[in-house]
Formats: sequence, C-alpha cells, structure tokens
Amino acid sequence: MTEDLPALFETIVRATADAIVYADAAGVIRFWNAGAERIFGFAAAEAIGQSLDLIIPERLRARHWEGFRRVMQTGKSRYGAGDLLAVPAQRKDGARISVEFTIVPLHDDAGRMLGMAAILRDVTQRFNEMKALRDQLAAAKPAAPH
Repeated sequence: MTEDLPALFETIVRATADAIVYADAAGVIRFWNAGAERIFGFAAAEAIGQSLDLIIPERLRARHWEGFRRVMQTGKSRYGAGDLLAVPAQRKDGARISVEFTIVPLHDDAGRMLGMAAILRDVTQRFNEMKALRDQLAAAKPAAPH
C-alpha cells in the first residue's frame, strides 16, 4: 500500500461525521473530533480537559459513573465488541438528543485500563419518528373488551 497509513487514519478519525470521543480512566475528555463538535456543539478546545458530564444528562450521571468506574477497575464491560448502546445525551445548548454508540476500551501493555473511546451517532430524528409511530399505533388500537 502506498498511502501513509498513520496520516490516513488520523484524517478519518478527525474528519468523520460521527463523534469520536476518548476519555481517560478518570473520565476526563482527552480527544474530541469534528463529529463531536458538530453533534454536541462544543469546540474541541471547550471539551478537552472536561469531565464526560459535559454530555451526560444530570439524571443519568450516577448510573453512568457507576458503570464507568467498574469498567476502569475490572477492565471488563458487559457490552461486548460491536454492541450498540443507545442513550440520551446533552448538547451545549442544553438540548437533549438520542445517541447510539459503540465503545473501544484502551489498555496499557500490562492490561490496565487507560480509558475508553466511544464512536457516537446522533439518532434523535429516528428516535422521534419511531416514538411518533408507536404513539399512533397505540392510539389506533381499539380498547380491550371488559
């Protein structure tokens, strides 16, 4: 292959429309690509060095941190490779969005957790369309006889 692979990989990671976010073992954002800027509304300079709380709705933070710390301590996640997770997230303007994502745990040479990368996609429009369809179906069902 004649391409410069490191440069190619960097271009893909930095320029993809999906958000790629890396947080260290303490949950501090260390990488934030252009897709993350577009989806969440924070420039990389605003996000890097901040807690993941930046994009986690307040009511979900305790549950998130419980799971995050467990993965950092054990090096194991209950979500396998390729499992697609779906959760609410928060934009800079405070708007709630729905995101789907996969995770990539990163380990040092001794197998200790360094942190976690996530590849995220905004699926708010699809989520809202599915909810509207479910609501229409529920409203169209005849009442059950007594």
